[in-house]
Amino acid sequence: MSAHPTAEPSFDPVTAARAVLHEARTASLATLTSDGHPFASLVTFATMPDLAPVLWLSDLAVHSRNLARDNRASLLVVAPGGEGGDPLAGARVTLSGTLARTDDPAAARRFGAVHGSAGRPDFADFHAYRMDVASAHLVAGFGRIVTLSADDLRIDLGDAEGLISGEAMIVDHMNEDHADAIALYATGLLGLPPDEWRLSGCDPDGVDLVAPGAKARLPFPSRATSVAEAGGHLKHWAKLARERMTATKN
Repeated sequence: MSAHPTAEPSFDPVTAARAVLHEARTASLATLTSDGHPFASLVTFATMPDLAPVLWLSDLAVHSRNLARDNRASLLVVAPGGEGGDPLAGARVTLSGTLARTDDPAAARRFGAVHGSAGRPDFADFHAYRMDVASAHLVAGFGRIVTLSADDLRIDLGDAEGLISGEAMIVDHMNEDHADAIALYATGLLGLPPDEWRLSGCDPDGVDLVAPGAKARLPFPSRATSVAEAGGHLKHWAKLARERMTATKN
């Protein structure tokens, strides 16, 4: 990790960079044309449990043809919102690395969980791509400019095989049987407006929530490496959110 000389000692760039990736739904993808010029395009993306970006790209797109020749790429991700209407006031992170097709079913599943069937067309020419991040450059305001390594940014899954193998089950179970609890997570714990909130992912550090046009992140109070540990956090959150709702009404 290398920091800008004026970076604040108390500023946590890893947390800030991860927050951008957890909350954004779109990014600018830069690939290289056949004559070596950069080509930028707007794409939608999601993330894997380790925070690697995944995209759903058509073989017919210029960026896909560029990647077939040279898979080096860069992804600019900008946090939603911003301050005072200034588009440069918000946090953004530029990821550099390579993009390659993946047959991992988790990539297609996680992308679809964020963007739905309309955002992930089931055509023969579309495929999932996973980014192998080499480095990340975070700009989060004046004096908050930091370059991170891939290891800095990545969420460690080394001890969480049990959780990752059960992630799809957790997400499906919560969405199918506990939609009321997910709504409470969003409104009661995160202070977000009511919406059709769903879980889109779970990893050792927390869960991702998604609604039409919005994403949010709810971090676990302590690292979860198993389905049981994640389930304990989810149950605790539901109880806490209900208590807060009751206290507010009284």
